[in-house]
Amino acid sequence: MDISTAAVQMRNITKTFGPVVANDKVWLDIYRGEILALLGENGSGKTTLMNMLSGIYFPDEGTISIDGREVVIRSPKDAFDLGIGMIHQHFKLVDVLTAAENIVLGLEGKLDLKAARERIRGICDAYGFEVDPDQKIYDMSVSQKQTVEIVKVLYRGADILILDEPTAVLTPQETDKLFAVLRNMRDDGKAVVIITHKMHEVEALSDRVAILRHGQFIGDMPTKDTNAQEMTNMMVGHAVTLNIDRPDPVDPKPRIEVKGLTVRSIDGILKLDDVSFTANSGEILGIAGISGCGQKELLEAIAGLQPVESGSISYIEDDGTREELIGKDPLSIAEMGVSLSFVPEDRLGMGLVANMDLSDNMMLRSFRKGRSLFTDRKTPRQLALDVVEELDVVTPGVSTPVRRLSGGNVQKVLVGREIASAPTVLLTAYAVRGLDINSSYTIYDLINKQKAQGVAVLYVGEDLDVLLELADRILVLCGGKVSGIVPGRGAQKRDVGMMMTKLGGDAHE
Repeated sequence: MDISTAAVQMRNITKTFGPVVANDKVWLDIYRGEILALLGENGSGKTTLMNMLSGIYFPDEGTISIDGREVVIRSPKDAFDLGIGMIHQHFKLVDVLTAAENIVLGLEGKLDLKAARERIRGICDAYGFEVDPDQKIYDMSVSQKQTVEIVKVLYRGADILILDEPTAVLTPQETDKLFAVLRNMRDDGKAVVIITHKMHEVEALSDRVAILRHGQFIGDMPTKDTNAQEMTNMMVGHAVTLNIDRPDPVDPKPRIEVKGLTVRSIDGILKLDDVSFTANSGEILGIAGISGCGQKELLEAIAGLQPVESGSISYIEDDGTREELIGKDPLSIAEMGVSLSFVPEDRLGMGLVANMDLSDNMMLRSFRKGRSLFTDRKTPRQLALDVVEELDVVTPGVSTPVRRLSGGNVQKVLVGREIASAPTVLLTAYAVRGLDINSSYTIYDLINKQKAQGVAVLYVGEDLDVLLELADRILVLCGGKVSGIVPGRGAQKRDVGMMMTKLGGDAHE
């Protein structure tokens, strides 16, 4: 493409936060009629760069040109006036308002909701969105909220759209719908930028990839001219072997025994139906299933966070002593060594306190153990330092508020805190959601270390390929029932996929 046709030209863009250089003299071109995948490890500066284009940050150095004209973007309103809209990882919607009310919120001029609804329906028809303008946000799924955010920026006239980790919390079916919409937007001549870590999505969706490493622009190329291995090597700066280690279990013993577990949601919907299995010490039990098939409820029931209708959950000591977990409160269960590391859809809403620093967020895990009026701050600070070092968390220091970290670094803190609590049972769901490949492999290595130390690991993951490589056994859930338990080694992806969507007979150990 001729450089003069670029919708956006970013030149020598530099941004620092204290001693951390988030972007270092970055050059980037964005074109209309293409989908650009912006890649890089967590903390490589991807979101910061796009935040400057969307008016949230202002660059320390460098220039931004739109359609060949140099501009100054000091606020999101400036960005909207230039046709730039960004859809963030954490949605910025008012729950008690309808979709239409959120979409027009903050716009100048006379408010005509009837006309707004008609225009919203026109945008939805043009690109393939499914939005009810009168539906309240609090009644929406995550994918519906994301759709409202996209329609909101289109309503404001955006033709340069930036999506930050758009599929992080979507099901495969919702992801396919989103991709169809993004392709329609590209074909309509819009410039679309996606920030993502999922290589198969990059290969399936994008026309071009641009790569950042440690805040610097490494290069760009047509997606068809590269592959996942090459892109990963460029992001990390050295060759990365995309193979997960799977050491054999050492002396596995029953640790958690679940029998006849039945759980209903608050609305009375059956989420788990007569589930039975055993999780052993020193092994990783993978839990496979399509989204919403009961994985979340299963881990929360074991951790004491989910009411149980019937069944039993036994915690078994090395000497065979059993203790029933149902009826115990979550704190008592945690003190027995059962640690739940659940990466929620909203990391900052459910997992960590955004305005507290790393040390204080570590303290949340252990403050009840204090023996005096004064809370022990020394130990959590050391724990924070250890997590930052071992997981390579990009932060100016452990006194930095968590809200200042990138999404991926927030997640490392969340997972690292739970692993550092020295559990005997580690319940982990979506531990690598939104993480780059290098960080994901660091987490896999930490989970394997827990296994080697005799921890019983229950691992819920979205990527079936990872489950087949990481887990020693795989429990397959379908519609809240166990459709089978298969060995991790030798299991075929196609067979497990069939079990996830259709009951494959009685479970077998």
